[in-house]
Amino acid sequence: MTSKERAALRAKANPLEPIIQIGKEGITDNLIAQIDDTLDVRELIKIRVHLETAPKTPKELANELAPVLGAEVIQVIGGVIVLWREADEERIAEKKKKRGAGTAKATAKKKVKIKGMRARQREKEQKNPYAVYDRPRYKNDRDKKQGRNK
Repeated sequence: MTSKERAALRAKANPLEPIIQIGKEGITDNLIAQIDDTLDVRELIKIRVHLETAPKTPKELANELAPVLGAEVIQVIGGVIVLWREADEERIAEKKKKRGAGTAKATAKKKVKIKGMRARQREKEQKNPYAVYDRPRYKNDRDKKQGRNK
């Protein structure tokens, strides 16, 4: 990566807020998985390192994370690490296949047909013949029953 590309990425990262934090546990498998997923979506992220509790300095943590994630360290300032990795559509598709199509709940959605009042009444009449009531079929019939003449 050239210095101009790095400078452009630093400029893009400037307004970003850190969305991941590294604390007293340091780098864990869950943290790596979380950063990996975030890089797939955003490409450019900021990571906050809690200086008082972190087991290592931010530079050391950045140098550990970069090769594991296949990312590049754009900059480390104070307790903030900026990482960048270009999104690879093939790798993202493979991850989705490994995870599956989704949860069982999402795949078992029922298709609900919303019925109107007349459709519900017809069903009720079919189930129970005593539920039939004298309802007008057409607007003109209703008007005749109510004694209205046009």
